[in-house]
Amino acid sequence: QVQLVESGGGLVQAGGSLRLSCAASGRTFSNYAMGWFRQAPGKEREFVAAINWSSGSTFYADSVKGRFTISRDKSRNTVFLLANSLKPEDTAVYYCAATSPPGRGRNLSKKSEYDYWGQGTQVTVSS
Repeated sequence: QVQLVESGGGLVQAGGSLRLSCAASGRTFSNYAMGWFRQAPGKEREFVAAINWSSGSTFYADSVKGRFTISRDKSRNTVFLLANSLKPEDTAVYYCAATSPPGRGRNLSKKSEYDYWGQGTQVTVSS
């Protein structure tokens, strides 16, 4: 079993930045992918970004491309989401997720590809 714990959320003014972290523990793999999703009140959970753990290939939703950066630290089994130029519409609970192996050949923008989820961290952007 894999456990995911997010941290780094908070309240920030529009135009500001936050760095979210997600630490993976338990049974970890070398060939999988991790992603970030977010869910605003009354809305569906939506894809934000993903990274293939072995290759480092990254994928982004159009709404965050150029503002957010996903990265990973293999030695710490941790994935990060650096969110810059934040907007009020970025306000949501942000969830970290991990697939089972393999990480390749998946549509990482789909929630159904992920087997493990964190508890979420709140990001609030004030105008």
